[in-house]
Amino acid sequence: MAMDEALLEAVASLGQPVLRFYSWTEPAATFGYFQHYAEIERTTQLRPLIRRPTGGGLVPHDADWTYSVGIPPGHPWHALNAVDSYRRMHEWIRAAFARLGVATELADCCRKSTPGQCFVGWEKFDVLWQGRKIAGAAQRRNKLGLLIQGSVQPPPIGLKRSRWEDAMSAEGSWKPLGAATNLAQWAKELAEEKFSRPDFNQRR
Repeated sequence: MAMDEALLEAVASLGQPVLRFYSWTEPAATFGYFQHYAEIERTTQLRPLIRRPTGGGLVPHDADWTYSVGIPPGHPWHALNAVDSYRRMHEWIRAAFARLGVATELADCCRKSTPGQCFVGWEKFDVLWQGRKIAGAAQRRNKLGLLIQGSVQPPPIGLKRSRWEDAMSAEGSWKPLGAATNLAQWAKELAEEKFSRPDFNQRR
């Protein structure tokens, strides 16, 4: 979460969109910036619980594939409204799955979910596979840029994560970011000052 917030704050100076894939060293759960910790605590047994810099509900991270996208101001994606950027992100994911021979679709309407849980039901433009939601995302847009944080969970059986990442990367002109030492240092400071601290994660 700290690296993603650092990415949002740095993407304007980087001058290009950044696609980041990451995984988890232990089971955990993240929840939207504006959600109440006490409600999330009652909803899942997963720990730790970490407040995201984006909105949305509870996302378990015990078997999922996570990613983030940073978009600088001035890029066409940054000018989109929230619904359109959400749709475009999931069209990209659907296209990546299609490259791998996995048929998915975007939800054309909603299915009510348990309050606060992102993957029990679905919202319009979520990615569905065999009648269930497998991909959702949360966003934060400000003058610094646009941050999209997303999760695919659980992935289609038998599909290797490395192939999915390659397919995602093939949907665009991506190049390695290189060693961003300042970004890593800023993420380390954010982790220590915010995202690892109970007073931040439990602030609401």
